[in-house]
Amino acid sequence: MLKTRVITAIALLAVLLPILFLLPPVYIGAFFLFALLAAAWEWSRLLSPQATRAAWLYALFCLAIILLLLAMQNVAWQFALLLIAVIFWFFLAPFILAKGMNVSLQKLRPFYVVLGLILLPATWFALVFLRELGLVFLLSTMALVWVADIGAYFVGKAFGKRKLAAQISPGKSIEGALGGLLLCYGYALLCIFYLPFESTLFGTCAIRFGWVPTFLMVTVLTAFSIFGDLFESQLKRMAGVKDSSNLLPGHGGVLDRADALIPTMPIAALLAGLV
Repeated sequence: MLKTRVITAIALLAVLLPILFLLPPVYIGAFFLFALLAAAWEWSRLLSPQATRAAWLYALFCLAIILLLLAMQNVAWQFALLLIAVIFWFFLAPFILAKGMNVSLQKLRPFYVVLGLILLPATWFALVFLRELGLVFLLSTMALVWVADIGAYFVGKAFGKRKLAAQISPGKSIEGALGGLLLCYGYALLCIFYLPFESTLFGTCAIRFGWVPTFLMVTVLTAFSIFGDLFESQLKRMAGVKDSSNLLPGHGGVLDRADALIPTMPIAALLAGLV
């Protein structure tokens, strides 16, 4: 399994790194689009595992929404999509997660169908907007999610005792989440001190609003990266599967790798628009 994971990671980096550093920004937008359409296919498969044709149609619906909003050339509609996604994560997702496994996928399937058509396109627009602000801006924002995950994993392994969401994800602990948050604070400080202020979300926020709002922002983004992970875990448990797919050998599916980005990127994009 480890060998498979490493081979898959190297293959992805071999594709992604040239796109990031050698090609115009439109190519990274295309890469993100391909990844989000794969995630949409997985999302539909989780909702209806036997409906293979429906999964392809669902991915096409996501593509149609993105193309329609691009064709309209109206930033207000794209902003509205991001805002709807953020409102969901702040006001509805916590209640869904609080129910643990006392949620019926059969009853909520239409809700999840519509939800995916909002969250996934919103994530794509957020990633593209952050890239427009600069490659470092995009990568440093995305890296916060990875730092939170790494910190939570190692601190949780070493000190984790109290379960964060036992029904949804038994392996996650409160101690791990706090460890991830502390590591994110340190990461944000490194970005502020060692990168140009305007080149990262953290530096921009610190220079314009001060330290307290910056640490509050890092806290919010870290918390919702955990929410995204738990939300996908809850959906997979309701569907009765371990991974969203086998598209990434050794890693599961695209959703398994992007779950924490789905809430954090729209939030980060809206915050970047404000700062």
